[in-house]
Order: sequence, then structure tokens, then C-alpha cells
Amino acid sequence: MLNNITLGQFFPGESFIHRLDPRTKILLTIAFLVCVFISRGFLGFGLIVAFIYMCAKVARIQLKFIFRGLKPIAVIVIITFLLNLFMSAGKDVLWKWGILSISVQGIKNAVFMALRLILLVTGTQLLTLTTSPIRLTDGLESLFLPFSKIGFPAHELAMMMSIALRFIPTLIEETQKITRAQKARGADFESGSLIKRAKALLPLLVPLFVSAFRRADELAMAMEARCYRGGKGRTKMRPLRYGRKDLYALCCVILLAGLILVTNASGIGVI
Repeated sequence: MLNNITLGQFFPGESFIHRLDPRTKILLTIAFLVCVFISRGFLGFGLIVAFIYMCAKVARIQLKFIFRGLKPIAVIVIITFLLNLFMSAGKDVLWKWGILSISVQGIKNAVFMALRLILLVTGTQLLTLTTSPIRLTDGLESLFLPFSKIGFPAHELAMMMSIALRFIPTLIEETQKITRAQKARGADFESGSLIKRAKALLPLLVPLFVSAFRRADELAMAMEARCYRGGKGRTKMRPLRYGRKDLYALCCVILLAGLILVTNASGIGVI
């Protein structure tokens, strides 16, 4: 399952989406998440799915690579689906047992909430897949820069978020190595009760935390050795500039939001 985590991974390319300003992509991702939340029907979700498909094709990213990143959250999606299925009140009750019941409205709510969660994760993946960690750091820092006048640590926060995303694949690889080493020593992570499985994870978690702290210490010493003192007074090798392509991308997301609002107002497909 660890191989399926795509958050934090960067898919190099020279597509239209790859060449967008990172600030534009961050703002468009936020706007996309807003579109997912304001959509109140399956027709709106259909427009969002079409938008994701178009973005994946333009960025030349295979859909199976994006869908593979959904496997780690499968348990969360299933739990969300079941909670809405059994806990949503409705008039047309199909099945009832004690406080649990299944209604037509409950089925619609369960499918709707599960799809919303999947779309949220999928849209966020497109940002990290098409933006390198360095560009993402520069974009975040530039967006946070106006708040630095009131003491907000713009550069430090952007750097921490970028490092966290960058080290996700590294920690996944380290976890796989430790897991294989522990299994070679006879460790069993799959059989037994829940408590037994939790105890079996200790030989995995302890070396993982030790490795993470060691990497953090090595990174801090490397930055100190290079006289890193924060972002004050630093210049950029590639300054960020908005272009016409960023305006086109903004218009596409505005069009998507407008179509979703129209479907909400028309009541077509609204649950």
C-alpha cells in the first residue's frame, strides 16, 4: 500500500500545467476545493470529474497513476460511506434494525460524500504531481509574503511545508526497507488480533522515528554548513512571473465554478 502514496511525488514534464506559475496552481487548487464543496449534486461532480480528466490529459499524467493514490484512503472512504449510509435520516426507509437504517436519501448521501472525499484528494494530487518542491516553496513564500509585515514567518513556514512534502516519498521508502528487514527476522504484521498487530508495529515504528530524527538532524547541519539564515535578503535564480497562460487557467476554473453554480440553481441532480 505504501507504493500507492503519490502525495509529495513530482511527475516531471513540460506541459501547459507544469509551466504554470506555482502561485497560480496553489490558488487554483484552493478554488478547485471550493468548487467541490459548493457542488450540491452529481451533475456538478460530473463536471469536476471532466475537469480532472482534462487536466490529467494536458499534464500527460496517466489516470491509473492518480487513482493509485486513492488506495491508501480507501478505508477512510469506506467508513465515510457507511456512516452516511446508516446514519442519514430519510422517508423512504429500505431497511431498519434498531438505530440503524438505510433509506434512499441515505444511499444518495453516502455516495455523494464518498465521491466528494475522492475528488478532494484527486485534485490535491494534481498540484504536487505537476509542481516541484522548490517551485512549491517559492509559490507558498510569495503568497505568504504580505503577512510577514505583521510578523508572520512566511519563508520558514513555506520551507517546512516543502520539506515535509519532499520527505514523504523518502519516509515511505525507509518504511519499506525496515518492513522487509523485520519480516526477514520473522516479524509478522498481518496475523493475530488487533492488539497483537499493534504490538508488532513497535519494531517498525521505533527505527522509523530514529531514522526520521537522524535525517532531520543531518538536514539541519547541512543547512548550517551552507550558512543558511532564512529568506531575508535572498534572491531567486528563477523569479516568479505571471503570464498569459495563468490567466487562461484562471478562466477555466472560473468557468467550472460558474457551471456548478448554474447546476445548483437549476436543481438538476441536486440531492
